[in-house]
Parts: sequence; C-alpha cells; structure tokens
Amino acid sequence: MSPLSFDILRRLSDARFRSGQLLARELGASHPRLLQALRELEGCGIELLKVPGLGYRLAVPYDWLDQAAVDALLGAHARDFHVELQDVCASTNTLLLERARSGAPSGSVFACELQTAGRGRRGNDWQSSLGGSLTFSLLWRFTRGGAGLSGLSLAVGVALARALAAVGAAGVQLKWPNDLLHTGRKLGGILIEAQGASAGPGFAVIGIGLNVRLPESLSDAIAQPVTDVASIIGRPVERNHLLAAALLEVGEVLALFAHDGFAPLREEWMARHAHQGKAITLSSGNGIAVAGKAAGVAEDGALLVETARGVERFLSGELTLRAS
Repeated sequence: MSPLSFDILRRLSDARFRSGQLLARELGASHPRLLQALRELEGCGIELLKVPGLGYRLAVPYDWLDQAAVDALLGAHARDFHVELQDVCASTNTLLLERARSGAPSGSVFACELQTAGRGRRGNDWQSSLGGSLTFSLLWRFTRGGAGLSGLSLAVGVALARALAAVGAAGVQLKWPNDLLHTGRKLGGILIEAQGASAGPGFAVIGIGLNVRLPESLSDAIAQPVTDVASIIGRPVERNHLLAAALLEVGEVLALFAHDGFAPLREEWMARHAHQGKAITLSSGNGIAVAGKAAGVAEDGALLVETARGVERFLSGELTLRAS
C-alpha cells in the first residue's frame, strides 16, 4: 500500500468528513492519485463512508499501533523491550533477522500495520489484514545453542494463550507445534527462526501473527476455518493492549525457558492441547503419513503419538498435523 494511502488513513482517523478536494490539497496529490489511494484502502478492507457534499470518513475507527501507548502499558517492563513500528513491511521476521545479525539487542520488537509477504511455517503465506491483524516479531538471545531451544514454539504458545486470556479471550487451545485455535478455528500462529552454534550462544526471532478483527473478505479467502479476538470476546480489543499483554507474557516465559527449557511449561501446554487423545495424521513433505492418537508432548516438546507400533516421538521439522 502506498505512503499516500497511509497519509489519507491518518487524516480520516479523526472521524471528521473530508472532501476529496480538501484531502488532495492537504496532501499535495492530484485527484487521480487520490482516488487510486482511496481504492487501495478499500482493497485492504478499510470501509469508507462517502457522502455527497461532505466527502469521506472511516466507517469504523482505525486502531493504530502506537509506541508510546505500548511502552506505557508495559510499565516498568518497557526497559526490557525495544519496540519499533512501521506502516508497511514485507515480513517482520525478515527485517528482524537482518537486525539480529547486525547486533540488535535481545528484546528488540518489530511490528507493522500491514505485512505484505508474511511467512508461516513450511513456507506458507501468512494472511494479514490492515488494522485487523497484529503481526510482530521479537528477538531473544540465548546463551545455549540451537540444541537447547527444542520446544520453544510450544512455550511461546503458552505465553500467548495467557495473554489472550488476560484480554478476555478465554478457551484458547494449542495445536502442535505452533498454532493457536479457538473452537477448532485458527486464531494465530508462531514462526521461530533460530541461528547460532548448536552448543554456543545463539538467537531466535519469534514471529507472531494474531487475528484481531478480520474482515469477512479475508476470512473467506483463507483456506481453513479462522476466527479472531473480537469474535471470541464479543467486542473490539485495542491492538496496543494485545501487543503489550503478549510481550509481557512471552518475556516472562522466555526467561523461564532460557533457564529450564520447556519442561516446566509442559503441563500447562497439555491442558490446552487441541488434539489430546484424538485421532490425528502426521504428514511430511515427501508424502509419508503416520496415523495414530495424540498422546501429549514430551519435556522437550516432541509430539507423542500412540500408533500401531507403540508411542512414537516426533519433532516438528517439516511435519504437518491434521485431525483424522
């Protein structure tokens, strides 16, 4: 989306009507460019009221991310995070990975209003909505290497479930290894990208995407059942509140994980396990499938599956889990 579209969105966020002529004059844009930018906004799910003689206004107030508001909500913990916000980016994870390699400190956070090329697990796209999604990445540095990060996505899932409960979204379940569900519908996802020696210091960039208030057009375009926070609790939730709540809970969990690994969080994850005791099928990219019954997770985050050969362990890798 163009910078002009964001400039228009900011102008219209004061709930006043503005004529096209006034907008064009304020922004130094030609009428054709203005109309193109307005169409971009509508194409991204922003509903505009157009009244002859009055001009344009947002049909629904826009929920802007605001660094000062997030820092205030973090309180004393604001010093533990370094939050940066942008209007649009391709992928928050990609940007933060680049900064991590350049020495960005642990606790660096990058969030954007619109992510145009968000990445999910196994190379899948992450669909986000302007103003209706919360997409951000968090850098965390660990003294132990990749071998000690097993179960990290599960630990983050526990933290996000806590944060969602704190803002009123109770009943969130966790799907191994990185999805958040509610009544079987996808609410969010986690993408972990770790680098470093297997036995030495390293870092993880933790990408998080949450559906806050999705427009029907995007929900219909996603090839699986989805839900959002607003639908669960029956009212809008400010994204600044959700971001701050998520950072507080994830930060607390990561401090524990860095010292003790996933083991102390295992029981809490199991209590939210969406497929516990249910028939599932695990499939890999090479077409191999394993059927069985979900029997929980081990202390290192491995999925336990009761198969015809007994209870088997599976680490995430390129595996996909589906209910049978």
